[in-house]
Parts: sequence; C-alpha cells; structure tokens
Amino acid sequence: MNYIKTAMLLAGMTALFMGIGFMIGGQAGMMIALVIAAAMNLFGYWNSDKMVLRMHNAQEIDESSAPEYYGLVRQLAARADLPMPKVYLIDNPQPNAFATGRNPENAAVAATTGLLHMLSRQEVAGVMAHELAHVKNRDTLIMTITATLAGAISMLGNFAFFFGGNRDNNNPFGFIGVLAAMIVAPMAAMLVQMAISRTREYAADRMGAEICGEPMALASALNKIAGGVAQVRNPDAEHNPATAHMFIINPLSGEKMDNLFSTHPATENRIAALREMASTGGSAAFRSAPSRPKATAPHSGSSPVPDHPRRPKGPWG
Repeated sequence: MNYIKTAMLLAGMTALFMGIGFMIGGQAGMMIALVIAAAMNLFGYWNSDKMVLRMHNAQEIDESSAPEYYGLVRQLAARADLPMPKVYLIDNPQPNAFATGRNPENAAVAATTGLLHMLSRQEVAGVMAHELAHVKNRDTLIMTITATLAGAISMLGNFAFFFGGNRDNNNPFGFIGVLAAMIVAPMAAMLVQMAISRTREYAADRMGAEICGEPMALASALNKIAGGVAQVRNPDAEHNPATAHMFIINPLSGEKMDNLFSTHPATENRIAALREMASTGGSAAFRSAPSRPKATAPHSGSSPVPDHPRRPKGPWG
C-alpha cells in the first residue's frame, strides 16, 4: 500500500513541479520542470536518504565506536523483527532523531548527541523504537523523498524570483505568474510535508511503544525533546527546513497547537495517547515476542529494554 502512496506522491509533486515551471516559463518552463522532476524522482529513490544524512552531517557509527547506542538499536531491531539498520550519530546539542531509507533492508536511524546526553537509556530506547516503527511501516521512503522534492520546489520558487521576470521567458501569466509561483511553491511544499508527517507520527508512537514495551518512557522522551528543541537551535535543520517533518519532534520550533499548519501533532496530544496506551496495557504486543537469536542483547530480564546497572552506560551515564 505504501508503494502506491509513494507513486501517488511522486506523481502529485511532479505535477506541482510542472505547474510551477509553467507559471515561470510557459510551456518551455513546464517541459524543463518535467525533465528535472523525472530526474529528481529517479535520483531521490536511490539517493535521497544519503542526501538527508549529509545535510545533517550524520556520521555512521558501529559497535566499537558507540557500543551502548549501537547495541540498543540492534536489540530493538531484533524485537521488531527488522534487519539491522545503519546507525548514525549527529553532533548537535539539540535532542532529536530521525529514520531514513527506501526500505527496511536499506534503512538508517540517526540520533543527535544532545538526545543521548539528555535522555535516560529507557527514553532513548523509546525514541529509537519510534524511528524503527517508521522503518517497519515503510514510512521512510515517502518521508525522505518528500524532503528532497519539497526542498526542490522551494528552490524553484526562489528561481522564479531571480529569473521569472525576464520578458523573453514565454511566461503566459507575466509578473503575476512569477509572483504566484514564489508564493505557491513553498506553501505547497510545506502542506505536502504536513500531510505526510502528522498521521504517521501517531502510528509510529504506538508501534514504537510496543517495540520498546514502555509507552511512558517514550512519552517522557517526547516531553524532554520538546523542551530541548524549544531551547536549543538546530542550524542544520534551519538551513534545510524541508527535512523538518522527518524528525520525531519538529527541530525548527516547539509546536503548541495541533492545527493545520504544524508539521507534527501537538506533543501534548501524543503524550496523552501514550498515557492512555499505558493505562490499557496496549504495549503488551511485543513484550513476549521472541527476538532474533543473532541480535539478542547479552542481558535479559523483566524489563523489555534493561538498563544494565552494573555496566558503564556510555552516553547515558
């Protein structure tokens, strides 16, 4: 089903790209936009995840460089019955995380140093389980390609500002068309991001709570991340706002209202949903689920994600 949604998204954004190209340069502009959109769709399918990771200066880590963080992701991936994703660390004081990749076999999860320093191990587990839920639900392809194309559409609007006023560009709408393109392009890109992100976050919260087995750990993490985002700027996210919908909490601002113009549902509403889930025992689905033997953690106990009190806690010390 998500492949059909992805195809519809690509078709819709390609049509939007062509429409903006027509407003800027007439039929010639529309054809140029079509060629660019087709090339970006193809390139985006194979490379959009790498682009997003590069935008945020994410560095791949392994078990030797970050054993606690890497081992936690490995344990959660086993519980979710997912292939082990690539694991990245972003040197950024703002607490946040995202997932990317075109499918579970080519997925990656990334967390900031701020997230690992601010949250407890159980809370980090809740966040990474949320990101793995996006991978399991196959949201990452749609979210990553949307980030790439939304950025391109916004750039097309900027292009209209610098070159759309040329009288020789065969623009049938003249300056009004250029002005419309400048306004419509970034707004359309933003609306697409909102439509993609908002409903998926609730689903990922629920599945993430099931994977880690602790809805209240994820709820606590969301509360801390929202507070951290409100206090700590993220320059990389501000330079690449089209990727904002990929993060577990909007890295650009602390949204307070669950309205049409927020890229994420209100954090308060997400926490309330997790509290209700905890009170009704809705996280029990993964508690007794068998893990893959090759990926199980060296310690197991009554807690779905044990804290290992006798071992160094790495970034969670």
